[in-house]
Amino acid sequence: MISELDKTAFHKCRKLINEQGQLEAIAIVENINPGRIFVDDVNDPASGVIWLGNNDGFIFFGNEQNEGFIHKLNNFINHVIIAEAKKVQLKWFECIGNHEKWNKVIEKAFEHRKLGKWNQKVYSLQPGDYKGNSKPEIEQEYKVAKMCDFLFENNNNPIKNKFLQAKISEFWDSIERFLRNGRGYCIVYQNEIVSVCFSGFIAGNVHCIDIETLKAHQGKKLAQRIAHHFVEDCIENNLVPYWDCMEMNKPSVAVAENIGLRNIFNYVGYDFSFE
Repeated sequence: MISELDKTAFHKCRKLINEQGQLEAIAIVENINPGRIFVDDVNDPASGVIWLGNNDGFIFFGNEQNEGFIHKLNNFINHVIIAEAKKVQLKWFECIGNHEKWNKVIEKAFEHRKLGKWNQKVYSLQPGDYKGNSKPEIEQEYKVAKMCDFLFENNNNPIKNKFLQAKISEFWDSIERFLRNGRGYCIVYQNEIVSVCFSGFIAGNVHCIDIETLKAHQGKKLAQRIAHHFVEDCIENNLVPYWDCMEMNKPSVAVAENIGLRNIFNYVGYDFSFE
């Protein structure tokens, strides 16, 4: 039986997480970022799957040869995950393996489904690699601001911050927890926040970057500009920026490489529709 693990017991999975794998898995197991974990044995787990709190996918971890766990996967997805996914209007099961041996297991377990596949690239900043001279100029109407209490509290409503609030709530239980643990920058245009770059997931001193610009303001180098501010902040505070993006997302890859981030590993992602 695959059962959900209580948050107070997440530490039981720590030894099963690949240290060279995705940062998101560590962040959730260590209860830094929100998420859910389902395992083969709540008392002594050997295999499991993490459901990212931002509903951005599932990570299989632990023993990929655990036949008891693998045999129950499809029934578990059909009767537990799909029902839960409907509550949050999630229509796709997107998954990855915490280490590459899971790839063949995932492909075999879900071979009867219309399984999609893509490549993911992970970047990190190595000492001395930052390309500060590549920071682009942006139009004067756009102003860079560091994320702080003022932008979230916004008592007199001088700045429209719904975009910011929504993005942070995807990754964090509360604004206070984000401000206590993470860092971030945004760009304001005519009293509206139109671009954000912040710590999505955190593990140790490594901060996984989440970045997004509203569609109407894309193509103006805003993302690249605040990414530089975020990276400079990390360097000043002995933090390591970490960037995870799809290989086919050429603009995101370009921003990472222009800043000086180095591709440290790649992995494969899979998906299938719940419908």
